[in-house]
Amino acid sequence: MKPPRLLAILLAGFGMLAGMLVATPAYAASLEPVSSFGSNPGGLTMHAYVPDGLPDDAPVVIALHGCTQDAAGYHAGSGWQKYADAWGIALIYPQQAAVNNLNRCFNWFEPGDQARDRGEPASIMQMLDYAVDNYGVNPSRAYVTGLSAGGAMSAIMLATYPDRFAGGSIIGGIPYKCATQMIGAFSCMNPGQDRTPQAWGDLVRAAHPHTGERPKVAIWHGDADYTVAYNNSRESMEQWTNVAGIAGTPSETVNLPTGTTLEKFGSDEVRRYTVSGMGHGVPVAPGSAEDQCGTGGAYFLDTICSSYHDAIHFGLDRTAQPRP
Repeated sequence: MKPPRLLAILLAGFGMLAGMLVATPAYAASLEPVSSFGSNPGGLTMHAYVPDGLPDDAPVVIALHGCTQDAAGYHAGSGWQKYADAWGIALIYPQQAAVNNLNRCFNWFEPGDQARDRGEPASIMQMLDYAVDNYGVNPSRAYVTGLSAGGAMSAIMLATYPDRFAGGSIIGGIPYKCATQMIGAFSCMNPGQDRTPQAWGDLVRAAHPHTGERPKVAIWHGDADYTVAYNNSRESMEQWTNVAGIAGTPSETVNLPTGTTLEKFGSDEVRRYTVSGMGHGVPVAPGSAEDQCGTGGAYFLDTICSSYHDAIHFGLDRTAQPRP
């Protein structure tokens, strides 16, 4: 027996509504390519994720993939989308091209890509300027993070543009200007270069004559990383504590989940995270809890959510005021 016409219409309407409730995501934004953002001297491509209803003066995070990766994969795996949606953060993903580097690594070891207003760093800054002009983000709330070659490029951005970034994280990365040619890059990766804190710091100070406040820096490394040796974690810590003018011994040590040790230096200007037993990759922790994020896979290792801890460190959870 067919239902009366009015009942049928109501049932159909409820069915459509139920389908909308299930199928419609909380945030309709998606990762989008940006075809034109400047002169692009580094030959990179730009992808952006801008949550719907992005608040005025929102922060922006530039996330740099590792070798063999791309923007879409890094967006899907790193967990940053969760906090972009929850806390109103714009995300920018520069992407390397195979024509620039066969393995799609950012060229952190090339002199032309290690200096302010040149090569890949200049392209990345043009992406930041585009975000400021088109998405309304606060230029004083810009942050940079990256894995491996992307982590090394993150260090380059913090060294060459300390006036443009409020903070950044270096994940499985290399100290700034460890190498200035490809052949030297391999020894930087493993076993790593041992220099004095002063020598490391001098390289950063020579990158830009900055006299103001330095960006906060977080350093992440697995102690079982055999691609980029764990020694680089210590050398990076020495570089950035020396630049900040603080002691290279921790002011506080905190034990976090999954065997992760956090060392804070000075007044928390520099952090060093050691993830016990972790190899080469971004620490993620799939799950629905606030401090869980990301998707496990190649170079996304199920340990602890680094994106959550970086977001909290940088004050992106809407509890901190922008840096003056």
